[in-house]
Amino acid sequence: MADIRFRNRDALARTDAHDVALECLRAGIEAAHPAARVDETIVVRDGTLTVTTVDGTTTEYDLDDYDDVLLVGGGNAAGHFATALEDELGDRLTDGAVVTDDPSETATVDLLAGDHPIPSERGVEHASSVLEIAERADEDDLVIATITGGGSALLAAPAEPLSLSDLQAVTEELLACGATIDEINAVRKHCSAIKGGQLARAAAPATVATLVLSDVVGDDLSVIASGPTVPDPSTYGDALGVLERYDLDVPAAVRDHLEAGARGNRPETPTADDPAFDRTSAHVLGSGRTALEAAREAAAERGYEPLVLAAGVRGEAREAALTHVAIAEECRETGEPASPPAVLLSGGETTVTLGDEPGCGGPNQEFVLNGALDLEADGIVVASVDTDGIDGATDAAGAIADATTVPDAEGRAALERNDVLPVLDEADALLRTGPTGTNVNDLRAIVVEPVE
Repeated sequence: MADIRFRNRDALARTDAHDVALECLRAGIEAAHPAARVDETIVVRDGTLTVTTVDGTTTEYDLDDYDDVLLVGGGNAAGHFATALEDELGDRLTDGAVVTDDPSETATVDLLAGDHPIPSERGVEHASSVLEIAERADEDDLVIATITGGGSALLAAPAEPLSLSDLQAVTEELLACGATIDEINAVRKHCSAIKGGQLARAAAPATVATLVLSDVVGDDLSVIASGPTVPDPSTYGDALGVLERYDLDVPAAVRDHLEAGARGNRPETPTADDPAFDRTSAHVLGSGRTALEAAREAAAERGYEPLVLAAGVRGEAREAALTHVAIAEECRETGEPASPPAVLLSGGETTVTLGDEPGCGGPNQEFVLNGALDLEADGIVVASVDTDGIDGATDAAGAIADATTVPDAEGRAALERNDVLPVLDEADALLRTGPTGTNVNDLRAIVVEPVE
């Protein structure tokens, strides 16, 4: 099983409250690791593959019905997913390839390198390898697709006639504008040859079983990794709407491509009635709630009252921080809605709208810094991580802080220029894990100590 460690943890655990916050985050990340999820949800016995989803639904696949069992996919956690599935499937697994930025050890499946969050040349090359394996499958084969967060960037296959540089430019614009993940992915899907159900189209008429580790609020299968194996409800018109709504400066080739699609001059991504989905199913094996439940248990084991505020927090990171801090202060002052010692927990995905010349940081770092600066009471510690270990485009997973960690003027100036990593680093408040092997979005723990 996964063993997640925060670098320099002894220094980070300045108080009992800091230590409890770190333990909650660690437990949540480990519970959402593919090895843990496969161990709890996948069984191969007497030639039958049994899959149990997070809601308890069970599906069986008789492996003797298939000539070949192939594994394809992509995402931050896809490599560790492949390793765990190899252990379960053994020699039943025939071939496979997944694209990831966090490699593991496999015997049958090719682990191919890609880059996140901006697609790369090697990602394009390796996404083509995934498509080739899917296209080789026929009606007597089972294709297992492992889909995790990060797959939108890692499975980079530009739609004709777009280039990699077109994808890179539009991705950078989308990530900086404050758009929601479903808005971002509506554009990505219509600039891609693999997303938005097109991997399932390539694999048809094979049986396709998609195993999902969700990093999306609400576990919308069409949004997770831009839904390569499920129907796409978005359209070229929706993608154009995103460009207009956020006034995005994208390459002319991208705009021309989307406009041609909206006029009907390019084929739409497949919808639910497309024959590509006649023999497909999708199963969510883990999500942000998985991490939250484990964090809740960790808090209770340490004698703290856990309270899950929400699994789907979204919006601007700084604004979300203020709400969390207000609830924490209410707990400390009144004992409601949780009586200290308590841990307030939340998941979801916040965003940051960047200025003209942004510095270095990420949503979790901005959440922590703005929350800590706004604290009017001591005895509260704010911690937040991206569960994949990469917050924004930095080498930090997130941060941990209290009201004394960063001087007010220095911190607010850093927030103003979206350059929070340096001040948090200087304060020894950054959380670094390296790639964690999973991705179920953000996890936050706000620890509230009793008034002395």
